[in-house]
Amino acid sequence: MATLNKGDEVIIPAPFWVSYPDMVLLAGGKPKIVKCDEKDGFKITPAKLKTAITKRTKWIILNSPSNPTGSGYSKSEIQKLAKVLIKNKKVHILSDDIYEHVKYDNFKFFTIAQISKLKSRTLTMNGVSKSYAMTGWRIGYAAGPKEIISAIRKIQSQSTSNPSSISQAAAVEALNGKQDFIKKRSKSFKERRDFVVKSLNNIDGISCLKPNGAFYVFPNCKKLLNKRTKLKKDTDFVQKLLEKQNVAAVQGSAFGLDGYFRISYATSMAKLKIAMSRIKKFCEDLG
Repeated sequence: MATLNKGDEVIIPAPFWVSYPDMVLLAGGKPKIVKCDEKDGFKITPAKLKTAITKRTKWIILNSPSNPTGSGYSKSEIQKLAKVLIKNKKVHILSDDIYEHVKYDNFKFFTIAQISKLKSRTLTMNGVSKSYAMTGWRIGYAAGPKEIISAIRKIQSQSTSNPSSISQAAAVEALNGKQDFIKKRSKSFKERRDFVVKSLNNIDGISCLKPNGAFYVFPNCKKLLNKRTKLKKDTDFVQKLLEKQNVAAVQGSAFGLDGYFRISYATSMAKLKIAMSRIKKFCEDLG
């Protein structure tokens, strides 16, 4: 709302968090969805980025690690994207770093704001909901160019005004306090991730990449969408899974990529074991 004029384009790599396109539309902009391949880890490539940029491009949204896939961009991948963006001086970058601290397997978080030539065009979004498990406190924050932050402040002061002072004080304590628990919690998430990925890959017709971070997996169910199973789309798959086995998942098409579904493993191992068993039975019963 602070920066978009009618018709301005925002590049959104798919799969994407479901709110991104609607945020752009609400501000009068035009979402430009770029579908990213599973073989590329569901991440936008420099070639696809270059092709997507037009004279109307105002922003690109990068989310790493990602919701819904958990894929993270390495330093090398960010640097390659940066080369394209440095040449296109009118394009701003919105870097959604909300899962910054939820990462595994020695994956090193790197954000595009660390590229000095792009710092003045990068708006970093973050919050305490994910890393600090403070979902109900409703605290998000942004850092970026002074003129953009100033414009955001003007809009916010006439709408939501501000988050409560109690939430702000709690967030300050979370950010400045001991960070030991993050590593311990990430270890628990990693164990759950490894179990879920292994379980899914042991189901005929399902394949699943191992994510770098966040707490989601984005399995491929395309082999089960056919005449034999009578399932035509991923929406059919998740609906029948809920009806037959009481397991709730979200269809990949909701995130901009058909033929997949998203599972959150931000729950107990006991519940995940039940869920994986039920998903396996559901797939086996399809015949």
